[in-house]
Amino acid sequence: MSVRLFAPYLGEDELNEIRDSFEKSWVGLGEKVFKFENAFSEYLKCKNSIGVNSATAGLHLALNAFRFEKGKKVLVPDITFASTAFAPIYNGLEPVFVDVCEDTVTMSVEDLQKKYNKDCVAVMPVHYGGQPAVMEKITDFAKDHNLKIVEDCAHTIGASYKGKKLGLWGDVGCFSFEEKKAMTTGDGGMICTNDTEIAERIKSPRWLGIDKDTYKRSSGYTSVEELDVKHWYYDINELGFKYNMNDLSASIGLIQLKKLNWMNNRRSEIIRKYLDSMKDLKYIRPILPFEPEKYSYWLFGVRCGKRDELIKSLKSKKIATGVHYVPLTQVNYFKKWKSDCPVAEKIWNDFVTLPLHVMLSDNEIEFVVESLYEYEKNNY
Repeated sequence: MSVRLFAPYLGEDELNEIRDSFEKSWVGLGEKVFKFENAFSEYLKCKNSIGVNSATAGLHLALNAFRFEKGKKVLVPDITFASTAFAPIYNGLEPVFVDVCEDTVTMSVEDLQKKYNKDCVAVMPVHYGGQPAVMEKITDFAKDHNLKIVEDCAHTIGASYKGKKLGLWGDVGCFSFEEKKAMTTGDGGMICTNDTEIAERIKSPRWLGIDKDTYKRSSGYTSVEELDVKHWYYDINELGFKYNMNDLSASIGLIQLKKLNWMNNRRSEIIRKYLDSMKDLKYIRPILPFEPEKYSYWLFGVRCGKRDELIKSLKSKKIATGVHYVPLTQVNYFKKWKSDCPVAEKIWNDFVTLPLHVMLSDNEIEFVVESLYEYEKNNY
């Protein structure tokens, strides 16, 4: 048996929607993108959704919308994917790395308070693995210190925290549709906000700063009702980026969104099976305080003091594993912004990501858990 770590759940419905775009011969930024944006806004119950080609692009554009003075600082957690910390740098800002809580691996409010100074303009909490950051405390702190909040929701879609959807606690929320995330468009992302002014500042830069996209212009190319010879004309008013989503990605997204609740529920069922089966392990424990009936998780993993030996053991059984993540302050590129994050530097050494995807079978789950018990029995 070979057990895959992550896998997208795709089928004929997605292919048929892509085929529809082929038949219409429009595969770039077009009608499907706008339909997907509207459907996502309806799902999340927010006013504005803007499709982009990655969550990385989304985070970049979200910070860009605030027009912060160059050289100002943005607070980000030390344990996250590089995109979170790259976003400030793309905008001429500096990342300030904040330690994480030992149990939830989300941003420590205590360390956030310590790391803040008058040059800080924004905070970017990450819902690690799908575990919500303590948003009520982060939002209170941000309000008191006039900080903007860009929520990195790359690891979760659809969950609520204290009665409010994750992604809507801050000024802007950014979601990922990369291949292995909660839902996929191959690559892709969505920026969501209830602030329409901020949304308008994002739409133009995602399409090269152009004030009228190709799809909207195309309706006038052959219009006999509107005999305007300058139907082709557009202006560029600001620096822009080629960050738009296209209709092929949106085709997949429209179908994936319909399946999202089922996929979230299926991952929750798998996590519950893992947790129930692992309860007698003494030295290997879940990486998070998982509440699968309450939140939607993208990642499942464990903590083990003999991590590398466990990975080697599972690999010998063809069980795929990963480590999410190396603290960014220990990555070569970010060392120039290194700050003291003792919890992050300690806990990541025990992290092992285990297989989690909706097609994971009960037999595969059982095999993984049996392998954990066998390893613990032989090594502790």
